[in-house]
Amino acid sequence: MTLQRFTGWRTAWIVPLILCTSLTYAQFTTGVSLVEVYATVTDRQGEPITNLTAADFRVLQDGVVQTITAFAAGEFPLAVAIGLDRSFSMAGTSDRLSVAKSAARTFIDALRNDDQVMVLAIGSETEVAAPLSTDRAAARAAIDRLDAWGTTPLYDATQVAVDAIQSAKGRRALVLLSDGTDRYSDTNPAALVDEVRRRDVLIYPIAIGPVRPPIFAELATVTGGRSFFAKEPRELAGILTTIARELRFQYQLGYVPPPSTGPSWHAIDVEVDRPGVHVRARDGYFSR
Repeated sequence: MTLQRFTGWRTAWIVPLILCTSLTYAQFTTGVSLVEVYATVTDRQGEPITNLTAADFRVLQDGVVQTITAFAAGEFPLAVAIGLDRSFSMAGTSDRLSVAKSAARTFIDALRNDDQVMVLAIGSETEVAAPLSTDRAAARAAIDRLDAWGTTPLYDATQVAVDAIQSAKGRRALVLLSDGTDRYSDTNPAALVDEVRRRDVLIYPIAIGPVRPPIFAELATVTGGRSFFAKEPRELAGILTTIARELRFQYQLGYVPPPSTGPSWHAIDVEVDRPGVHVRARDGYFSR
């Protein structure tokens, strides 16, 4: 067993980890000897709980309790994509786009200095408005330049956004701001949910306006993120601040999975032995 210290990570505590050069964060292919799961634990008020140890957690794969062999708690390196719906439906009399842009800038300001951020503009096509970097000025400038344009193939755009951030190292997240109305996607909702399950990106979809599409809750649930519903645009700034605060402290759990006989889906359940807490984590992974 090798002690892995995660140089540069501002963690609250570290336990011995199994060092594994074949680890992949995306699909846990054949030869992987460690499955890693990021878990968010909050109290009844939705505030992060920061004083847990490995002994407080129980991880199950396909209903069978696994031995936690890797554990870390604290602020992990973060690469986050902000997907902004810039379609014409986001403009209009309520000007949701302007409020969404302002909230996105609030989110960027709440990130740590070493967090990486990219900005994606979602219209008839999805474009990288600002590439992944720690350059806050570039990200803000990209947001400022966004004008209303095009329709919203939202399912296609979500898949593009997840693929764009998937290649980043460490913990990855997608914050998606949209009125939630999909138009003209080639991808259907079931295919999108299946696809994000094969990735390792926390998705935080935010529906702006009178309706929250059911797929937003599904995307959050299967990836370990969290969905939000902003009936009024003025609620956005508080929501983005909540997401940034949540991303500042999470738990990393690792275990050696049982041997797999072939391509298959494996369900993951993460539980915490404390009353009144809520746990969110990805719901499983595909082995090959």
